[in-house]
Amino acid sequence: MKTLTLIAMLLGNGSGTLPVSEVPEDFTDISTLSADIQVHMAYLGTNNFVGSRVDGYQANKCYLQRDAAEALVKVQQAAAAQGLTLWVYDCYRPQRAVNHFMRWASDLSDTSTKAQYYPNLPKDKLVGEYIAEKSGHSRGSTVDLTLAQKDAAGNWQPLDMGSKFDMFDPVSNVGAGGITKQQQANRQRLESLMLGAGFKVYNMEWWHFTHQPPAYTDRYFDFIVK
Repeated sequence: MKTLTLIAMLLGNGSGTLPVSEVPEDFTDISTLSADIQVHMAYLGTNNFVGSRVDGYQANKCYLQRDAAEALVKVQQAAAAQGLTLWVYDCYRPQRAVNHFMRWASDLSDTSTKAQYYPNLPKDKLVGEYIAEKSGHSRGSTVDLTLAQKDAAGNWQPLDMGSKFDMFDPVSNVGAGGITKQQQANRQRLESLMLGAGFKVYNMEWWHFTHQPPAYTDRYFDFIVK
């Protein structure tokens, strides 16, 4: 019996972070199920709200708990039938990455990304609704993503959703006003595709979906994405 399995049995359905170095047996790299999903992990590079590579990301890989992964493949198939593809920004998120977010949020002197990611909120208001000590991403059933279509050159480009990924602002809310009809339609198309495969959207972030029911409700993982 593998050590990981033994630990899981000992913990049962208890709460807390499970600091393992190996990928859990019921987690899957989405690329092994679908090579068509576009994976662009936002926290692997510096183009994100923190402004730097985030702890725990060492490879451009999207890991999800198996149920969520298989459901996401169904979404990809439905999107492909409409000439679109999924464009993934984040999937499983190590607890150490969440800790990194909290350290960043506590440093009120660092506002280098404010204009891009939270122009209308003071940094000390981000913790709670947008940043928290625990994230559903660390349970493996949550994914941040959008839809993409090919441009004239044949390259995939994200659809215009009216706000960028990780824009901490009311404009990113589901049903937000102040965006165009086409932007609203793009958001609704994404939500419809995701709902059809059992995902639920987070009302404050049009890109944030959790597969229902989550396989883990109180357990948070910390293996490195590599």
